[in-house]
Amino acid sequence: MNKLMGFLELKHLNIPTIPWKEFSSEAVLDDRYLWTLRTALKSSSDLNLPRAVGVNSHEAVIKGNEFLSQFSNNGKVIYYPYFIAEKSGVVEINSKRIVIEAVEKDLWNFVTYGHKNVTITYIGDNIEYCGDEKFLLPKETEELLKNVNVIKSKYRGDLNEGKSLIAEWSFAYNTDINNEPIGEKYLVFYELRSID
Repeated sequence: MNKLMGFLELKHLNIPTIPWKEFSSEAVLDDRYLWTLRTALKSSSDLNLPRAVGVNSHEAVIKGNEFLSQFSNNGKVIYYPYFIAEKSGVVEINSKRIVIEAVEKDLWNFVTYGHKNVTITYIGDNIEYCGDEKFLLPKETEELLKNVNVIKSKYRGDLNEGKSLIAEWSFAYNTDINNEPIGEKYLVFYELRSID
């Protein structure tokens, strides 16, 4: 499952996900908010593709059209309102265990810089912590696990074949044009992919 398939799957899983739309040259983006644009290929691996994160509507439209000219034959450009992450992480799901890795603020702190506040491993009824056991609040782990169970249910066949799924998530806030948080904190999933 590549990035585009992951975006489509998340949208149909009935779990909290980014409210993405496909970008076109006619797209009108509200100038009261910051925006994120990502590119996704229709097929094949699509890691490290260009993106624009936390840009104003004017810059988002320019970048979106630039990405469209590069990827319209073999992919899509999607856009969604930028959010500020309070805590982020990945969850690995397979038939034997669930592993939640979490970091303060943006997921880039984990994937780019290797920072991690806690790893929680669930094997049956056993729970193992590595790092700050109190980093994720009980209600946060409960909410993550509730949504992981939805993913597990949907992909039971793949998991039974020995595949693993990786989902990226954040507890986040919407943001205004000044990059100030607005509204209540919420859980959002924004990437889902399978690994053998």
